[in-house]
Amino acid sequence: MIDAPLLGNCSVESKFPEFDKVWQFDVANNLISIGWSQLGDISKMSREALSNAVVAEYPDRPPSTRGLIVNMLWAFYHEISPGDFVIARRGRKTLAAAGKVVRAGFYAPGRNPFLASPDYSHHNFLEVEWQAQPRDKGFEFIVFPMQTLTEISEGQYHKLLSDKPLSDPDDTVIDGEPPGTEVIDKNTFVLEKYLEDFIVSNFEMIFKGKLHIYEDAEGANDGQQYKTDIGSIDILAVERESGSFIVIELKKGRPSDQVVGQILRYMGWVKKNLCKDGQGIKGLVICRDPDPKLSYALEMTNNIGLQYYNVSFNLRETP
Repeated sequence: MIDAPLLGNCSVESKFPEFDKVWQFDVANNLISIGWSQLGDISKMSREALSNAVVAEYPDRPPSTRGLIVNMLWAFYHEISPGDFVIARRGRKTLAAAGKVVRAGFYAPGRNPFLASPDYSHHNFLEVEWQAQPRDKGFEFIVFPMQTLTEISEGQYHKLLSDKPLSDPDDTVIDGEPPGTEVIDKNTFVLEKYLEDFIVSNFEMIFKGKLHIYEDAEGANDGQQYKTDIGSIDILAVERESGSFIVIELKKGRPSDQVVGQILRYMGWVKKNLCKDGQGIKGLVICRDPDPKLSYALEMTNNIGLQYYNVSFNLRETP
């Protein structure tokens, strides 16, 4: 049995050559570490103080991004406890290691000798009893989220560690999707998980300033993979002119009936739990290829739009 409900996903992505040494030090010393050293000792900060520190350090980042940083750092220190299980990932398709937390988060500048640069130092640690296996387990279709820390379900955790290949659609661990979600086009699913991050990073440009990503007043829930008690909304936004909520879902290779049913459920949840004083609610489905079944289903709604994207990548021998 899992001893505690919070399951983490800590990144050990090698953005810099030194980071592989950092991970080797961590795993050899039963640790997992994250950066954000520019913020100083955040281990004993209140949530408000942490939020203020993030705003002061990253004034040019969008509020939604700053909220995501606050949520992640707060969870690292206040929501992961001894007995919880964590997964360290390398990139977005490799499970580096899995283990059980034996000591809650602590601040220890200089503990890891391989990062001396102030910009890239890792001062924030958990003690973890790493399992001998699996190590560096790659997956063909699974896409870990890009965030440094993400909660996953107990079922997803066990599937990731299982010896059973995750080749059947029903076995695929899907970040943010309800259990049992069917994927009929896995390549599209992988592409559109990357697309989601691209849309969020370029939100103002893509929607020409007409929408902004929603964020709870306390900054506790970010509009990307917005958590609800019925699943996670891909992107929850607000229309600036009307103030209406916009539920944005990427089709991700799923059957049209599943997409329509899911976005309607999310819209209903937002209407019941977030809308105030007659505030409107709209939906937007984003997909790559025309789907007649999806188009026909949306013909019967007056508040769900459908938009298509295309990806262009060319190699040339000359500029």
